[in-house]
Amino acid sequence: MVVPRFSRIANFDDFDPLAQEPDVRLEFVEPGRALPGTADLVILPGSKSTLGDLAFLRQQGWDIDLQAHIRRGGWVLGVCGGYQMLGQRLHDPEALESIGGSHDGLGLLEVETTMRPDKTLVEMTGRHAASGLSVRGYEMHLGHTEGAGTQRPFLQLDPERADGAVSADGRVMGCYLHGLFQEDAFRQAFLGMIRRRESSGLAYEAQVEGALEALADHLEAHVKADRLLEIAGGG
Repeated sequence: MVVPRFSRIANFDDFDPLAQEPDVRLEFVEPGRALPGTADLVILPGSKSTLGDLAFLRQQGWDIDLQAHIRRGGWVLGVCGGYQMLGQRLHDPEALESIGGSHDGLGLLEVETTMRPDKTLVEMTGRHAASGLSVRGYEMHLGHTEGAGTQRPFLQLDPERADGAVSADGRVMGCYLHGLFQEDAFRQAFLGMIRRRESSGLAYEAQVEGALEALADHLEAHVKADRLLEIAGGG
């Protein structure tokens, strides 16, 4: 699996749970390199400037690599800004991210996005539309996306709100929800859809909690907290 590293990449920790899967190799592709032709999945991540990074993606030739990836039968997922890029058009009537006007997207999903000044920032729960498995995370973005592709939503969020879009053949997907891969059951099902595999049984949040507890134990054993407080207090 590969993630092109945009110049304004945001929320790249969305994919930490994937990187922890023992049979998954997750690679961030640096500018100046082509997207590997052997990848099962290309993930377009979030961006602090969707239109700026869409131009950057084209400058790198990654749009051409992405078309070749799809012709080979590869899968594509766009998250937030990456989802917006996958659409037909992006409109910026108030010049929030550009000089204004409308811009061509990658044309891989039947959606269009209009940039708006009001920013969405909210925690969400819901389910994966295809499997019914629970997801949770947060939305943080400018813009509203609509179009025929949204009739095949990637997620159904609570309370009963569709999010994202899926191509007719099911291989190109996009949504606004950051953090969705932290849910173990959904992550295992998603990976099984991309490539036949046995579930690893990874409990991601338990693993993170265990690592934090181990770090706390190490600090407690080796750091003189009383002395640090004394120094901080000017003693």
